[in-house]
Amino acid sequence: MVRWLRAAGEPSRLRLLALCAQGRLTVSDLARALKQSEARVSRHLGILCEAGLLERIRQGQWVQYSVSPAAEPASFLRGLLAQVDRRDPELLRDAAAARADTLGVAAAAGWGESRLGRALAAFATGAGLTPPLESVLLAGIAHPELLESAARAARRCRVLVGTRRAAQAARAFVERRALAGVTVQVMNSATLAEPDLARAGARFDAVLLDHPSASGEALAAVLSSAARVLAPGGRLWIFDPYESLESSRERIVEHPLARLRRLLGAAGLKCERLSPVEADGEHVLAALARPAGSGQLAA
Repeated sequence: MVRWLRAAGEPSRLRLLALCAQGRLTVSDLARALKQSEARVSRHLGILCEAGLLERIRQGQWVQYSVSPAAEPASFLRGLLAQVDRRDPELLRDAAAARADTLGVAAAAGWGESRLGRALAAFATGAGLTPPLESVLLAGIAHPELLESAARAARRCRVLVGTRRAAQAARAFVERRALAGVTVQVMNSATLAEPDLARAGARFDAVLLDHPSASGEALAAVLSSAARVLAPGGRLWIFDPYESLESSRERIVEHPLARLRRLLGAAGLKCERLSPVEADGEHVLAALARPAGSGQLAA
């Protein structure tokens, strides 16, 4: 117990534990999230692994870090992280930055596709992401199944990603699936911003936001930016992760579904479909919206 407390009792290492509790991450992912050098983060990870709180997992050429599967340290970590305020701004920024390159690692390791991704793609196609569309904009590629659905639905598909590694993985996926008309572009900022949209070009029939890095009220600004590039009659899909209400020990101030409806409305969008999707231990709100005042979605 003393060994675990000494290892966890440092701000950067506590942040690392909170991130690794959400999934496997590489040193590069963690260094980018904490805005520290890889050498510094590696030293912290070494202390946590030596204490038995984290484990190293090799996936092809990548080494990833995850919480220990052993019962006693895992129980200790659950109790420790239950005391952490999940709404802390620093922890929210860490999580957004860490997941910005999720597909880059996943695709490179060959295990990017998932049951959750298939469920989200089914929601999108069931809600109208089908041919013949002229152009689609996809921001974020946490789920390659959405990339494939977007590419097959439109003549032109523009994909915005957070890092060069994610761009390389996306291009490899496009080539592997023989998807035509896809252009991949690296964003200048961590979240979707006006300069990135200006570089993306003309208006789009559909915009998809796959796990947007922005969280909280900052998401409203991202939605507003995305809404401005919709063509007349265009539609916007958003796939936003949230924490399971059943597992949360905090008092819920605003229900996630009500919050997303409110943020869409603040961005001038009318929510037409909204559904929680759960698979692979993850929880995602999938929503379809149109600019307020546009026609109803056809059945």
